[in-house]
Amino acid sequence: MAQIRYWIWLTALEGLRPIAVRYLFDHFGGPMEAYYAAEGAYEDVPGLTAKEKVLLKNKDLDRVEFILEACRRKNIRILTMQDASYPDRLRQIPDPPPVLYVRGELPYMDELPAVAVVGTRKASPYGIKMATKLGQEITACGGCVVTGLALGVDAAAARGALLADGPVVGVLGTAIDVDYPPQNAPLIADAASVGAVVSEFPPGYPTKPENFPQRNRIISGLSCGTCVVEAPVRSGALITANLALEQGRDLFAVPGNADSPNSAGPNALIRDCAKAVTCGMDILEEYIGLYSGRIHADAVVFTPVPAPETRTEEGKTKIDKPETISYIDLESRLEPFSEDQKALLRCLVKGDAHVDDIIAATGFTPAKVLAGLTMLSIRGAVKALPGKRFQLTL
Repeated sequence: MAQIRYWIWLTALEGLRPIAVRYLFDHFGGPMEAYYAAEGAYEDVPGLTAKEKVLLKNKDLDRVEFILEACRRKNIRILTMQDASYPDRLRQIPDPPPVLYVRGELPYMDELPAVAVVGTRKASPYGIKMATKLGQEITACGGCVVTGLALGVDAAAARGALLADGPVVGVLGTAIDVDYPPQNAPLIADAASVGAVVSEFPPGYPTKPENFPQRNRIISGLSCGTCVVEAPVRSGALITANLALEQGRDLFAVPGNADSPNSAGPNALIRDCAKAVTCGMDILEEYIGLYSGRIHADAVVFTPVPAPETRTEEGKTKIDKPETISYIDLESRLEPFSEDQKALLRCLVKGDAHVDDIIAATGFTPAKVLAGLTMLSIRGAVKALPGKRFQLTL
């Protein structure tokens, strides 16, 4: 508890950058040592600005006591960079938040394939649909959704994760005890009840516009990768995307209409550096090797389509179930393909196969097999899996 007081003292000094706290920690060995350091000792800390050296002269702990009491009263947990439960993934970014305030129960983020799903507040119906779909599928398949809980894409992704029974981690750009935007208060409460809502800003901290871009580094920092659903060329979501790249994290984007302003950002990211995705497993397949026991590739969420109704002679309602299509009909479904393509497809009837096995089975050259599989992927007949494996999707 003694160390927490001095962590809060450092972070409550308005104008002291998170990176400056790291400089002080590296120089003095801890926040308590920084607090009790002689006034002139701050001159020897590399990286501090003149303004920050002046701020450190303020040793008043009244603000600290207010924050501690507010956290006790509101059941808010305080995590510092020294705590074992502080996410190591977040600790590795250049400027991690020295203190995290937590509502709910923060999952063990380092053990989860966490994915940030971000986008514009003014999302289109397509953006809302795709964000909800991704949030639901990522969660159902074993991942964890991280979001800013803003209006639009962020909120839709959180709702999708909650539909799959969570958990979801929301990162606020306001004080931890402020529900912003107010209309998302029920959603924020739901997120805290099945996962966690976190902020680097303590209770009572004023809401400022610059806090929101600052919190974006936490969204990407908690995650293995960031997916941009919809974002105009000037969007906070693209700030998060750039931060993800700077932090060495993966980047994904949902493609959209070429003439849609909301899709300008994702389409540009796909052109330059991001993987195009249309479902949750498009993202999670990148992490199967790291989280093989966690990710369930067969747990894809499908939206059920109501079966058509007919009437029996007695006037009773009867539900016509869709006819089940079996692989016994495979040959008729191969008719539109060339003979070489049919040979490739037959190699996948019993399950996915490695490209080397396909080469051996067909006797085709590697170049011919790879070219053929590429064309079949474009036509939607096969799907590329991690590790140079391919799966039949007919």
